[in-house]
Amino acid sequence: MRIGELSARTGASPRSLRYYEAQGLLASSRSPSGQRHYEEEHVQRVRLVQAFLAAGVPSGTIAEMAPCMSEPTRDRARQALEILGRERARLSEAIDGLVAARAALDHLIEDNHTYLARSADGVP
Repeated sequence: MRIGELSARTGASPRSLRYYEAQGLLASSRSPSGQRHYEEEHVQRVRLVQAFLAAGVPSGTIAEMAPCMSEPTRDRARQALEILGRERARLSEAIDGLVAARAALDHLIEDNHTYLARSADGVP
């Protein structure tokens, strides 16, 4: 498939797909005229890259994992486990921070609801 079809199927812009390729996150073959061609498995690869990027995983880290995703070997599996463990810990820390921020917001929301209810009853 050509870049336009991969873009349509994944929602990634052609510019993003070219960026993924430049960063080593995606590889394409080229036609004699230089057009990029992708295989069916590239759809899943792009979706995986998008998910990692949305989670805040840096493109350099994804590039480190890329060989582990397409051509697993024993050494690459070990490397992947190290990288994935590190990223999982980073995401867990970020999630914990978000949960704490949400709890603080919930507390402030409740305090303000209570204040409004009291002031409606004539209590300043």
